[in-house]
Amino acid sequence: MTGGTPGASGEGFAEGARLWLEGLGGLRNAVRQELVGRQVDEQIAQRFPVGQRLRVLDVGMGQGTQALRLARAGHMVTGLEQDPGMLAVAREALAVEPAGIRDRVTLLEGDGRETGAHFLPGSFDVVLCHGVLMYVPEPDAMLAGLARMLAPGGLLSLLVRNGDALAMRHGLDGDWKGALAAFDSTDYTNRLGLDVRADRLAGLTATLSGIGAPLQAWYGVRVFTDGTEAGEALPPDDELERLLAAEDRAGRTDPYRGVAALLHLCGVRG
Repeated sequence: MTGGTPGASGEGFAEGARLWLEGLGGLRNAVRQELVGRQVDEQIAQRFPVGQRLRVLDVGMGQGTQALRLARAGHMVTGLEQDPGMLAVAREALAVEPAGIRDRVTLLEGDGRETGAHFLPGSFDVVLCHGVLMYVPEPDAMLAGLARMLAPGGLLSLLVRNGDALAMRHGLDGDWKGALAAFDSTDYTNRLGLDVRADRLAGLTATLSGIGAPLQAWYGVRVFTDGTEAGEALPPDDELERLLAAEDRAGRTDPYRGVAALLHLCGVRG
């Protein structure tokens, strides 16, 4: 979860959301947020004029890490979040920002599968959907809706669980039964105890092409640190910088990025 969870509901998800929020300060989340932030910045720099104030939609924004980061960079950000608890955390974080940043952010409660009910087609230059698709059993319609929100040349940023690497965690834990089962399925139980699904690179590449936002770049996220516990503390700054440098390079380099826990895919609206 960076973010909200269309299709997830009930006590199980509420407990999962609580556990997610408790682990926000840990190493796994820090690596994820920092790498994805760098990658989004890189894609924006490659596709838009320097200094352009972009219209950004963060679907399933969760606690608002990426939304606030982009608002601080000068962009106009709309955050859409289904879970009231996550939305409350994001509002608390926004409340302590300077007025100029607060004025650039709009937070809405809503389902990411229903963007058409909230916004007009072509309303945004950048659409983020991070940590959401794993909670959506059949995501194609949702992805098509997200693509419609983009203006021509707009950037669609997706962060998903890597369905081609589900066996890695089981194998590294010595769970050979789980590893063997994971080769043939994209269903899994995440660390929050929720039954969810992963996406394969080839499948999402085909989907992005079909909805008019073909894949332009992709990265692996958390190649080396996925096995750490959610609450594991950050190392000293110099060690953290080396860790992030190694993760960043692995996430751009074959074959390492192919076995990352997460995939960050960037499509561009034609």
